[in-house]
Amino acid sequence: MKHFDLTPLYRSTVGFDRVASILDSFAKVDLEPTGFPPYDIIRRNENDYRITLAVSGFSRQELDIEARENTLTIKGSKTAEERNEGHTMLHKGIAGRNFVRRFQLADYVEVKSAQLENGLLHIDLAREIPEAMKPRSINIEDKNTLIEDKA
Repeated sequence: MKHFDLTPLYRSTVGFDRVASILDSFAKVDLEPTGFPPYDIIRRNENDYRITLAVSGFSRQELDIEARENTLTIKGSKTAEERNEGHTMLHKGIAGRNFVRRFQLADYVEVKSAQLENGLLHIDLAREIPEAMKPRSINIEDKNTLIEDKA
């Protein structure tokens, strides 16, 4: 039997929780976050999510967030001068490299806000289903009651 690695599905999708959990229970996939920058995806309630990326060393001007169709793209870029600043590096332990991180968003999931706080970039998302697609209650009329009232 082949083993399918569904880790990329979990790491880059928001709002597909039910599908992802079904696939996880079926495939028994080990999810270990990899890549730069590290991030968390938090489900706050049924329709609200938060993505938090550890972007220490990046300023607001060096970060770019773009939402297009169902893809959220976060880019961080530093120039070579900003990284080295003319000094000789004896040990490089803090990652300051450029990055691009993409997340697939489910239908009707929209970016609400983004905050940079203490080296963490918080992106708040919300699923907003259009009124036309929300379930609505239909009143059931009782024909027998209407006939008796007229008599």
